Amino acid sequence: MSAIRYKSASFERTLASAKTTMVFSEIVMLAIDSFRASKVRFALTALGMVIGSASLILVVTIGLTGKQYVLNLLQSIGTNMVVVDYQGGGNAEAGIGKEFHSDFLTRDDEAAVVEQVPSVAYSSPMLEMHDRISFGGGVVKDILVLGVSPEYRQVRNLVVLSGRFFDDEDEQTHIKAAVVTEPFARQLFGSPDAAINQSFAISGIPFIIIGTFKERVDTFGQSEVADQTILIPYSVARYFTGTNSVKQIFFSIRDQNDVIESTREIKRVIQSRHRTNSVYNATNLTQLLTVAAQIMNALTLGLLLISTVTLAVSGIGIMNIMLATVRSRIREIGIRKALGATYREIKMQFLVEAVFISLSGGIVGTIVGMAIPFSVRFLTDYKLPVSGWSVVIAMVTATAVGVIFGTLPATRAAQLDPVESLKYE
Repeated sequence: MSAIRYKSASFERTLASAKTTMVFSEIVMLAIDSFRASKVRFALTALGMVIGSASLILVVTIGLTGKQYVLNLLQSIGTNMVVVDYQGGGNAEAGIGKEFHSDFLTRDDEAAVVEQVPSVAYSSPMLEMHDRISFGGGVVKDILVLGVSPEYRQVRNLVVLSGRFFDDEDEQTHIKAAVVTEPFARQLFGSPDAAINQSFAISGIPFIIIGTFKERVDTFGQSEVADQTILIPYSVARYFTGTNSVKQIFFSIRDQNDVIESTREIKRVIQSRHRTNSVYNATNLTQLLTVAAQIMNALTLGLLLISTVTLAVSGIGIMNIMLATVRSRIREIGIRKALGATYREIKMQFLVEAVFISLSGGIVGTIVGMAIPFSVRFLTDYKLPVSGWSVVIAMVTATAVGVIFGTLPATRAAQLDPVESLKYE
């Protein structure tokens, strides 16, 4: 009975609309009547677009999440950081039979850079030493001792777990204080909190632990900080080495946009203070950050291309079902043409039906695709970023799929001969 009522309503609408030029609202109503008559077919055809649109949203979300995760890791290490170290070279007169003099960095170089490069916010020298400490039970481990200034914490974006980091007063009074890594504190004293105010010896000289720290992200041993690392004031460390030379100088730039230019300025200032044949290297993470962003963008683009395959398959399904629809409604098309429906109106009717199927699936798929990241936010501590552009892309793509794959069936319907159509059984 429902099919008979649909045919009656559709036929009446056809007669009424064919008398005058059809308006768009009438075309939409014809499409809706068609879908009401075959709800299951419509739903199954739109299902492909639901899956395709949802996958597109999820792909963009995964790409953004992965990109943000990698960039956050690099930024936590210190994207504003510039590291300067001595590579080699020295006395220009050095040669066979002559003593060679290295041209190491000094704290005067650090002071000169801070004075001449206004974009520098923090700086710290670094002296490197090695010692052996007994952890009890006959276990003796090699440890890394770094002499740094109080600003090293800001430059390297370190996290203080317990206690405190040494300050300018500790540096000026040459206090024998130490800030140790979390693994060191746990192995020697049981926990970071238990290590505070405990003492140990470096080269026979007692030091008091005033704090424990860790890097903000795990660099897997790729930075100067190892698991068994002790930080002490530079003013104390230099007495162990007996020299004013430093291994590296760390600088933190105020604005990330100034890092590249500041790196060049820092290198220029330091080079101008040393011999012409001395070689110094100034590095930053900006290039690594750019490369990481490019890799994640390329990965997201690749995943998007894969998701378009699903959308293309869905489009082919829409085209097939619309071709079948045109074939089943040849007599209806003939009646409409006989009553005055134009080529444009017939084509528009079937094109709107194709776009309606595609866009309906796209809307549902977009809702599903956005619901998954938001549900993850509510159920876990992870915050997946959802881009508004992914919604726009999904809607535009769904509409485009309907237009592209609906054009052929709509054109065939519009090209049917009215006389032959009326004879079709």
